[in-house]
Order: sequence, then C-alpha cells, then structure tokens
Amino acid sequence: MGFPPRNHLSIPNHIGLSLLSGIALAAGSIFYSTKIEPGWLEISTISAKLPRLHPVFNNYRIVQISDIHMGTWITKHRLAKIVKSINRLSPDLIVITGDFVTDLNHTIVADLSSCLYKLRSKDGVFAILGNHDYWSNPKTIRQILEISGIIDLSNEVYSVKRGNEYLHIVGVDDYWENKACLRDVVCKFRENEAAILLAHEPDFAEISSKTNRFDLQLSGHTHGGQVILPKLGPIVLPKYGRKYPAGLHQIETMLLYTNRGLGTGHPKIRFRCRPEIALLTLQAPMI
Repeated sequence: MGFPPRNHLSIPNHIGLSLLSGIALAAGSIFYSTKIEPGWLEISTISAKLPRLHPVFNNYRIVQISDIHMGTWITKHRLAKIVKSINRLSPDLIVITGDFVTDLNHTIVADLSSCLYKLRSKDGVFAILGNHDYWSNPKTIRQILEISGIIDLSNEVYSVKRGNEYLHIVGVDDYWENKACLRDVVCKFRENEAAILLAHEPDFAEISSKTNRFDLQLSGHTHGGQVILPKLGPIVLPKYGRKYPAGLHQIETMLLYTNRGLGTGHPKIRFRCRPEIALLTLQAPMI
C-alpha cells in the first residue's frame, strides 16, 4: 500500500513547540517536587500573643517540628542537618508533635535516636505520638524518646517555672487512635495560667478550644497537604486535618498553629508546600 506522503505526518511548528514545552515543564515539575522542594527547609517565624502569659515569659522561644517520617524522604544525614539548624536558633524549648516514622526497622530506630539525642534547648525537648507512630509500634517510639532524652507528654503536663509563675506545656495522646484524654490534663494546672497544648491532629482544636484552658495548640499531621495547586489548594488532606491544614488560626479564644512537617508520606513529593521548622515567640499581653 505504501506510506502517505511525508507532509501528511508532519506536525506544525507551533504544535510541536507546545508539546516540547509541555513535556519539559512536566519533567521539570517532577524533578522539582521530588528532588528539590522536599529538602528546601523553611524556618517559619511566628509571634503568638497569649492572653494568660505572665510577662516573665515574654519573648519565650519555642521551636516546633513535626512529622519527621524517618525513612521516607528524611534520612539520617538530612535529620542531622535539621537538628543543627534547630540548635542554632537557641530555643527555650523544643516540641515534636508526632509521626516520627511511617514504618519501623532497626536502622530507623538507631538513626532517629542518634540524631534526636543531639537536640538542645534551655528547658528541654518534649513530644507526643501521632497516628503513624501507633500504626508502626508506639512502644518502640516511646523507647526512642527515652533514649534520646525527650520527655513524652502523652496525656501529661510539664510546667516551666520562672520565679512564682508557670507556663504549662500540655500534651494529649493521639486523637485518631482515641487516646487523647483532656480530662486527665486540665485538672493539673490553674485556669488563670498560660497553657500550650500539643495535639497531633489539628482538627482536635474544635474540642480543645471549647475548654477555654489553652492559649495555643501546636499540631502537625497534615504535611500542609504536601501538594498545593494554584486556586485549588491542597489536593489531599488526612482525616482530622481538613479544617486547619497549615499555618496560624484563631479558634474562639485559642490560637492554633499547624506545622507543615519535615518529612513526607508516600509518594515522597512536595509542591508549593515546603517542609518547615516553626519558631514561635510568645508575647505577653500589654500591662
């Protein structure tokens, strides 16, 4: 039969250029979102005025990290660099709001412990567990915290004291796994004293804010959505992370900060949603 004349198969120049441009753009976006942005760490600085904060705690500095997910994007080398970045901020206190791992093996346990052990702050390092920690092995995660010198605040309260004044750091265990016990913690500090709540899932703020006992809730869980499309926002958000996916929010009398996290889930991708270290500076009300 033969082949049709050559000019019948030719593609107009403008269409060919558009196809090539589209292919190049897609390839560039894939490279950027899998190789560049997941490691492009942002240090977010937040000023948080707490109504019950005593002036003795004015300018108190808290570093929050979340969702390490060791073994996906985060490796021992990457976490070691992040720890150095945190220590350079000279925080008064460090908090980690859950999801240390996605899956567990002996290498991950050793790598996490050796890196987290090097975190330094004036008043200590505190943590709670997230849903992935429960889905892997919560007992092992708590052993990692103990080895690393990190205080597990799951349904516990730690009170920082300056003179006769207190700042309470409160933690609840994972809400998704039905382990959070607010009643066990609110009875451990006075109503007129400032309290900061660590809760892995940000949508828990709908519950915690109604107690009127917390000035600030710090959460993670969402990874900020990992992929944020122009005009559409995050394309996928997890259960209990759909109302407040990232950043600072006011819920009744309580502030909420949702951290975008350090690591990723599967797939190992971030687009317009950089990983972050949050540096929160607490401000007392004007006297």
